[in-house]
Amino acid sequence: MWYIAKRELYDNLNSLRFALATVLLLGLMLTNAVVHLQEQPASVQKYLTAVTDARNALEARVDSLYELAQKGPGKLYKKPSALHFCAEGGDPFLSGAVESNHYFWENGDLKSFWQMRYPAATSNLTNIRPDVTKIDWAFVIGYVLSLIALLFTFDSVAGERESGTLRLMLANSVPRHAVLVGKFLGALMSVSIPFALAVLVNLLVFSTSSAVHLSIDAWGRLGIIFLVAILYTCLFLALGLLVSSRVQRSAVSLVMLLLTWVTLVVFMPSVLALIASGFSSPMSKDELRIRQKQINDKHLEEYRRVFGGPNSAALQAGSKYVTQEAAEQERLIEERLDEQIAQVQRARSITRISPTAVVQHLLESFAGTGFERHIQFLENAQRYAIEYRKFVVDTDRGDPASLHLMGVRKGMSEKPVRPESIPVFEDTLSLSKDFNTAAMDLLLLTLFVVVLLAGAYLAFVRVEV
Repeated sequence: MWYIAKRELYDNLNSLRFALATVLLLGLMLTNAVVHLQEQPASVQKYLTAVTDARNALEARVDSLYELAQKGPGKLYKKPSALHFCAEGGDPFLSGAVESNHYFWENGDLKSFWQMRYPAATSNLTNIRPDVTKIDWAFVIGYVLSLIALLFTFDSVAGERESGTLRLMLANSVPRHAVLVGKFLGALMSVSIPFALAVLVNLLVFSTSSAVHLSIDAWGRLGIIFLVAILYTCLFLALGLLVSSRVQRSAVSLVMLLLTWVTLVVFMPSVLALIASGFSSPMSKDELRIRQKQINDKHLEEYRRVFGGPNSAALQAGSKYVTQEAAEQERLIEERLDEQIAQVQRARSITRISPTAVVQHLLESFAGTGFERHIQFLENAQRYAIEYRKFVVDTDRGDPASLHLMGVRKGMSEKPVRPESIPVFEDTLSLSKDFNTAAMDLLLLTLFVVVLLAGAYLAFVRVEV
């Protein structure tokens, strides 16, 4: 087995395709590093500036607790991933911020209170393939590495059958499974060497630059991404061996593999996503506005029934009007958000039929980009919104002179707030959560590899030489 693997590796190392694969992968990875070093510092600086401006705007309202309560925390920004060069993940289609905003109304001394307004959660559903205009790791792995794997295996069996060497090999009582595993390992090493070299050069450029800093967590994620790439390569190596074992000539094998590659990598992900995205549609903006007006009208009518009563009763009614209206408006917004998320998740579930879509999801998850990262950002924002509201309530309760009527200026504390006491929003990533979301995709990718390897073995044991 090892002799066959070493012979396969030696033949590939001396071939033109190995040299071309090495040059191509090195060129793409160097391009990826150079482009990222130009874009990432500007992206990080833009994020830091936006966060500082938002914090300054929030702290400018510390003289009035009512202003803090009525306008909310302002904009919350998504932290750019340090591994954006691995997978862009459709980030241009996903907003980088959420904002505390209003369905604005004003009624005498009462004003609408903030609700968390979430950006559209619908990513680019009609095209979830790696972006060919962005040379990131997802493109290199999804397109280039898979094609190279097929080019290294299309003639592994068919070519030796044509030349007659397969008959000589099997005539020496070599077990067929040893031949197949040896060829698989030889091809895997042949593809892994140029890819690993290109990855090392890519990371060497990043490590020598002061513009990009990779944490220990980022290096761990990179190791996982590399293993995912190797597993994905194994899938196409097994596919190449399967087709090569089933045909008589290597030219036929190459044509069949190229057609299969185009189907799996180019057409299937987008076609499946396009079909899935049409199954359901979330609440439209017009419908949202209509339902928001209905909520406001309902609470306004309830408030007007008590408005002419005693001053204390009017204040209590105003507080109830403002707070309950804001709570229902936010529930409506979250309902629309859940519908958008469900639409994307249905599409992603259907596209898991394609191994390329599975790998794209895995790379996005571990690179900290894409839709799963966007969901984590939204969850972080929702937790912070709860924390911010609790801070306002607790601050108001700490003032014995306050009437503790949220939503009414006269009913809340008039003491100024210390700026440092206002909670700070932190957009964090959790590797354990990423593993949980990626577990199904990892199992599916492994299942694809096992099925194709089993198919290649069954095809090879029936080869007539």
